[in-house]
Amino acid sequence: MRYRACTLRVQDGARITVANADSAAHTVTGDDGHSFDSGTVSSGASATIRAPAAGTYSYHCTIHPFMKGKLVVR
Repeated sequence: MRYRACTLRVQDGARITVANADSAAHTVTGDDGHSFDSGTVSSGASATIRAPAAGTYSYHCTIHPFMKGKLVVR
C-alpha cells in the first residue's frame, strides 16, 4: 500500500470537501480532537468540513492512523 501525506493550505472559514475514492472508509480528524472531524466517509462518498481559525493543524484517519497530513489555515 502506498500512502503520501498531504498538506492542504486554505483560508480560515473555507469549506473543504473530502471525497473518498478508496474502497475503504476513512476520516479526516484533527489530532487535537476538536478542530475538525469529517466523521466516517464511506467509499464513494464525500463530507464537508469548515476550516478552523488560522494555524497549522495535524490530522489523521481514525480508522487508519498511519494516514496523516497537515491543514494550514491562513
